[in-house]
Amino acid sequence: MLIAIIVACEIGFWVVLGAGLLARYPLRLRRTGAALLLCVPLIDLVLLAATVLDLRGGATAGTGHGLAAAYLGYSVAFGHSMVRWADERFAHRFAGGPPPRGRPKYGRARTRYEWREFGKAALATAIACGLLLAMIVLVGDPDRTAALLAWLGRLGTVLAIWSIWPISHTFWPAKPKEPAAASPPPAEHAARK
Repeated sequence: MLIAIIVACEIGFWVVLGAGLLARYPLRLRRTGAALLLCVPLIDLVLLAATVLDLRGGATAGTGHGLAAAYLGYSVAFGHSMVRWADERFAHRFAGGPPPRGRPKYGRARTRYEWREFGKAALATAIACGLLLAMIVLVGDPDRTAALLAWLGRLGTVLAIWSIWPISHTFWPAKPKEPAAASPPPAEHAARK
């Protein structure tokens, strides 16, 4: 049941985001669009309430509860940048805005970008782990919350793997490819001249 709510919240996130952007740009209803975009975080509150009610109702914590905590953590940490990403594309497409910014490709700018994204992932992990620990305390029964402890390790593993990108860009920053040097004409063309 909880996994179905997580899926519904993910679908709801994109539906509300899309409705807000459609109202804001093609329909030119700026206040309505802003109001809809402000409703995006409410979806996270629905999932949080459903998770707490499920646990308070006597459910044994399982995969759905751990996934809900992870979803909420990543939604809080990355939600704003996802909304900004979509907003830039809608503004460019429907309101004559500037082309969307892409991620930097080379040098220090790329390294800073990778560390910033890792910082968001660390924040997401901290929020998710905090929620997991809060669920464990809320239930107060180690037998019913054993599955949540395993999620702490999973989230730590994801963060450790994520750290590969910023570390690799710090020590081996991406460099632009050098243009190929003008090659001499093939031997047969030179011989004909």
